[in-house]
Amino acid sequence: MFGILRPCRHRLPGDLATSWLAHLCGLCLALRDDHGQFARTVTNYDGLAISALVEAQAERDDRRVAGPCPLRAMRSTPVAEGAGARLAAAVSLVLASAKVRDHVEDRDGVLASRPVAAAARTVARRWARQGARTGADLGFGTAVLFDAVGRQGEVEAAVGVGSSVLTATEPTETATAAAFAHTAVLAGRPGNTGPLAEAGRLFGRIAHLLDAVDDLDADRAAGQWNPITATGSDLGEIRRLCDDAVMGVRLALAEAEFRDQKLVHALLVHELGMAVHRAFAAHHPPGGHQPGHLHPQWLPPEGRPPAAHGHGPHGPVPPHGHRRRADRPSRCLCWRWPRLNPQPRPRGVFVGCGACLYECGTCQQCCRDPYPGPWSDKRRDAWCDSCDCDCDCCGCDC
Repeated sequence: MFGILRPCRHRLPGDLATSWLAHLCGLCLALRDDHGQFARTVTNYDGLAISALVEAQAERDDRRVAGPCPLRAMRSTPVAEGAGARLAAAVSLVLASAKVRDHVEDRDGVLASRPVAAAARTVARRWARQGARTGADLGFGTAVLFDAVGRQGEVEAAVGVGSSVLTATEPTETATAAAFAHTAVLAGRPGNTGPLAEAGRLFGRIAHLLDAVDDLDADRAAGQWNPITATGSDLGEIRRLCDDAVMGVRLALAEAEFRDQKLVHALLVHELGMAVHRAFAAHHPPGGHQPGHLHPQWLPPEGRPPAAHGHGPHGPVPPHGHRRRADRPSRCLCWRWPRLNPQPRPRGVFVGCGACLYECGTCQQCCRDPYPGPWSDKRRDAWCDSCDCDCDCCGCDC
């Protein structure tokens, strides 16, 4: 489940966390129902924003109760369904197919093998057909997405030192603008098409730039193309573009009409700002640029020591970096888990695979917080409980 919008429960007050999970599970189940079990692998955190946008504009919520799932600690829950979830599924499939083809062309990892690359191309073509079919059912022409993906290589080839980095982000901006704008059509609010297209364009810009920032060090080491190094851009300038785009998304959403915009506002304003801060946290831009200068609420309080080791603002922090109490009770009552080893005991490849299957089957990787890594035996944050905030930054002054 990739994506830049990864909220935790502390930043989604009230019933927003439940609503967010409803859209995430709704996207996953829409992929399964329309395109088969394997299509669920393209479930991503950013795609559910499309489903949330449709519901926020629609006259009523379109949900149903789904059965137990290991990733929900074997609990039933209401999930989103209908046009919003299906549009999110179609967009996710098309963009995932493009991502797979891009990795095949770059011969990344195991895709350097011809048999694996051939299988990956087959999967990508099937996902593209399935996404196009679902999009056509919803009146959304996925040709704009394919066109944007097809132009990306030409755009990158034309970019050089001194060029604007926004030249490289234009295809992504075009694709996300089209997807966001169509949510207004599905919800029956044509007046929102313009503002949401602008919000989508800026969201695509942020997603592209943050992906470039995350891959910057790895691309430099491998000698691969990256829009930041290709244009000779300064990280401080990239941060300014991201902050300005977050503000632009906020202003665009303010021009649109919603029935209930709380979740959309939390995701596309606050979480988008947190995503920018998270991506730049490991980098220190030159020129004295202060991360988050537009929105101080996205940063920890001034003077707060880092909570990765030593003592945090609320007391000692465990050496492995986990911020919550070690005796935090589990939300899953299905299993009795073995105690964590005081010292990690690494496992071999095959034993680690067995441990991974055991941990998945006993809900440890999603519900045990922390849980032991199957191969390294080091403590890891649970998928459902992972929190990257300091737990007192969830207030909203909007």
